[in-house]
Amino acid sequence: MNLVFRFLAMALLCLLCITGWSFPARAQSEPSELSLQVVQDISNLRQKAFAASQKGQFTEAETYWSQLIDYLPDEAALWSNRGNVRVSQNKLEEALEDYNRAVALAPDQPDPYLNRGAALEGLGRWEDAIADYSQVLALNPDDAAAYNNRGNAQAGLGHWEVALADYQKAADLDPKFAFARVNAALAEYQLGNADEAIRQFRSLPRRYPNFADARAALTAALWGQGQRGEAESNWVAVIGLDRRYRDLEWLSTVRRWPPAMVAALEKFLNL
Repeated sequence: MNLVFRFLAMALLCLLCITGWSFPARAQSEPSELSLQVVQDISNLRQKAFAASQKGQFTEAETYWSQLIDYLPDEAALWSNRGNVRVSQNKLEEALEDYNRAVALAPDQPDPYLNRGAALEGLGRWEDAIADYSQVLALNPDDAAAYNNRGNAQAGLGHWEVALADYQKAADLDPKFAFARVNAALAEYQLGNADEAIRQFRSLPRRYPNFADARAALTAALWGQGQRGEAESNWVAVIGLDRRYRDLEWLSTVRRWPPAMVAALEKFLNL
């Protein structure tokens, strides 16, 4: 249930994330002593770095962010954004070093903690990730992404009731945060509340018809209750939207559905 960056969706999903993965950390002004040519070079590099990041050209983007860091080594935003593109390349340890530097430079800003938490999740360091997300919430109590991500980390520890509370808080803070809502429904299913989970799964495709995650979960839950026709019709939509949902390994290790939900979909796929 990851969102690696802010509203990644997720993603590794989306962390994903997320992941349009992250809002850049707050930028600082270039030192006044820089020449006009250097300032222009920095501006050009910023544009190239963001463009490459948004296009998914992560190796190229990493080079641009590194060049910017050479110019402005004390700007936390640059370290955080280079960490983001390193996460996208699964360079989690290197990304963690970047986020550590960003946190050291801007300890009062929430974004580096949020991004570092996602990298820690990717490394399976659930408790460290929870600490970072909690720090985000200490700085910004209304950060829906931090609640959702902290729920992901709690789920990694198997703390499903605690995770559910965080997902519900994220959805309350941002009613349009679809992944927080589906994560809450997934947690409900894991806790044995199948009827409530199905109610929530059904509501999401009505608002977001192309939301494959909710449709796939609805397929599995309905099949388990013997509602085969509706389950199969939703599955047809899932396959047209995202074929990764046929991959149970991806579901359990990358998307990180709860075990009960993965098992339910496995039964559907096997039949």
